[in-house]
Amino acid sequence: MTAAANPDVRYIILHKPGPAWQLGIDFREQPGVREHVEHYGAMQTRGLLEMGGPYLTPDSGGMMIPVSGISEEEIRRIAEADPAVRRGLLEVEVRPWYVAMKTA
Repeated sequence: MTAAANPDVRYIILHKPGPAWQLGIDFREQPGVREHVEHYGAMQTRGLLEMGGPYLTPDSGGMMIPVSGISEEEIRRIAEADPAVRRGLLEVEVRPWYVAMKTA
């Protein structure tokens, strides 16, 4: 099932600590996290990001949920252009997600 075939499929961005992540250091204090936030802030400003943020469990990463209708290729391009991913602070995975429940 693809997003083109079903509007209820989105490609979500999952992050986990990469090799440059400093264990035990708060996510807000990780070198390069500001650029990561700016990268996704620009995506949100362009109307392409519905929500995103870190998990509350320390050293576990986070996720971004783009708006519907964006291709997997575009989401991968955005995710891989993240300065925190390029520097090794975060590793990234893009997964198809079927939105089975939502408010009207």
